[in-house]
Amino acid sequence: MYRYYAADSTAEECGFGFYQVQDMIDKLIEIGRCYGMEINVEKTKVMRISRQPSPVKIMINQKQLENVGSFKYLGSILTNDGRCTCEIKCRIAMAKAAFNKRRTLFTSTLDLELRKKLVKCYVWSIALYGAETRTLRVGDQKHLESFEMWCWKRMEKISWTDRVRNEDV
Repeated sequence: MYRYYAADSTAEECGFGFYQVQDMIDKLIEIGRCYGMEINVEKTKVMRISRQPSPVKIMINQKQLENVGSFKYLGSILTNDGRCTCEIKCRIAMAKAAFNKRRTLFTSTLDLELRKKLVKCYVWSIALYGAETRTLRVGDQKHLESFEMWCWKRMEKISWTDRVRNEDV
């Protein structure tokens, strides 16, 4: 049996308009009351994902739900413009923190191939988590490429003041 949870999808990805969303919310409230459940209006937020984001007016018990510009859902940051730049920058920051946590291991005298495998395992898995669901733009790709060079240069102990081309690393 398939169960549908309101928090697991968005109305726009299902192709619903504003009035249909309000009707769905009203039906959800009505059915929830039959089972003794209520929606907490203070904790419930709404976000419209669009190229030109604008606020949505959804009402519950004569109270308008708060419109937000972004929120974290299942570990990923969703923004109202639908872009992934914020998520990618956040993932890169977490990966850099993971690299710095094990910096002594990655810059040690271990074989270079082994260190590369360790970086792919411990650092790149964090940076690329959920990447298959993202649409990369040119700027996002440059962020990831510069992070990759940051990793390889740190592994080789190359300072940013040294004049070393990326191709030489």
